[in-house]
Amino acid sequence: MPPTSRPLRKLGFLTIGLFDEADPRRGHESTLEIIELGERLGFDSAWVRHRHLQYGISSPVAVLAAASQRTRRIELGTAVIPLGWENPLRLAEDLATVDLLSGGRLNPGVSVGPPMHYDQVKEALYPDTADTEDFGYERVRRLLDFVRGKPATDFSGVEGFEVFSERVQPHAPGLGRRLWYGGGSLGSARWAGEHGMNFLTSSVVKAEGPDEPADFAEIQLSHVRAFRAHHPNGDDARVSQGLVVIPTDSATPEQRARYEEYADRRTPRTTSPQGPARLMFAPDLVGTSAEIAERLHAHAAFREIDEVAFALPFTFEHEDYVQILTDMATKLGPALGWQPNTG
Repeated sequence: MPPTSRPLRKLGFLTIGLFDEADPRRGHESTLEIIELGERLGFDSAWVRHRHLQYGISSPVAVLAAASQRTRRIELGTAVIPLGWENPLRLAEDLATVDLLSGGRLNPGVSVGPPMHYDQVKEALYPDTADTEDFGYERVRRLLDFVRGKPATDFSGVEGFEVFSERVQPHAPGLGRRLWYGGGSLGSARWAGEHGMNFLTSSVVKAEGPDEPADFAEIQLSHVRAFRAHHPNGDDARVSQGLVVIPTDSATPEQRARYEEYADRRTPRTTSPQGPARLMFAPDLVGTSAEIAERLHAHAAFREIDEVAFALPFTFEHEDYVQILTDMATKLGPALGWQPNTG
């Protein structure tokens, strides 16, 4: 087994937080319980996905505000907030507030691009400005500036009994260094590096050139290296990898069969670039922790990162997530050289 060049330093997990339309509270409560379990098991971070007009977490900042009051150590992240749905100034206020409530544990991940199904939602989302909204990197830059304390207005001072600030309040020191960009393209990797962000790379990347080898790990490795080459911190710039990983050490035979069936259904999309965007999907990793560790050690991109936020499958049950997280923390993490953080 070839050794990793970077020992695994931080182990995290990512959940979508699905819920039943008839009982949405139960699904949100399950997500909070999973985050609490993650802290008890010694995970370094817990991340939530963001879904609009679906049966998953639509307000991750609110969910993490609740999680911040039920945990004391684990870092809390979003992977990712699509900024096409957001006003950067208002989002900066919410992020700073939750960061302060959490004691400086928030790790906001964001991305750009038009909202999904934009033609169907633009009249509800931007009825007066739908055709003039900018969904490019400028939206991220505005958020970065507001979070990092740059002026949002040229007015400040006292007006009557009220005091006004020229920058977003509250200001959360350090939050600007904990902003992540979720990207699957070479351009996004470079942009995130040039603007001093951290970089989230997931189980989806773009095979941008028709002559580019259809090898997920090599494409992802090129993104990691491009990001660090353009980042002020160079090789020390933070990258987190988010593959779908399902250890089966303590799973029942029924669970193992279900996990393998889930991965098998998704395998065909991993063999070649998909659609006009030429998206490449990583295979889901299912097996014992020893088997998964061997596959990760052979993964070109994994060998150059020291942080992960392994993605939990979308459609499993609460008890499945408990089993998977327990095996990650007690079996897989140590097999990758990680030690639980229970301090």
